[in-house]
Amino acid sequence: QVQLTESGGGSAQAGGSLTLSCVASGITPSVSLDSMAYYRETPGRERELVAVAFASGSINYADSVKGRFSLSKNADGTAIYLQMNSLKPEDTAVYFCNGYRPSTAYARAKNYWGQGTQVTVSA
Repeated sequence: QVQLTESGGGSAQAGGSLTLSCVASGITPSVSLDSMAYYRETPGRERELVAVAFASGSINYADSVKGRFSLSKNADGTAIYLQMNSLKPEDTAVYFCNGYRPSTAYARAKNYWGQGTQVTVSA
């Protein structure tokens, strides 16, 4: 069973920086993730994609964080790191790590989620 464990987050002032980490366990040659990503959620709004790293190597960002956030992953694709710079109060949210496993001959596609970590940015 794949598990995603998050760390990092916390509080920062506007203009400051924070780093989030997400480590995937339970990855095997037959259970691999096609992508790992960070989403964020605020009360009253749908969970939104922040940044995603694909197994192919490409990385995409939400327009709202381009130029400020940087997503990287480790060599074997089992961990991602979100460096958040120039933080704004509107970045305040609970951030969730996501891993997507595509369908196989034996199993349906599945999304895995971390426990979520709070990021609070004060003006």
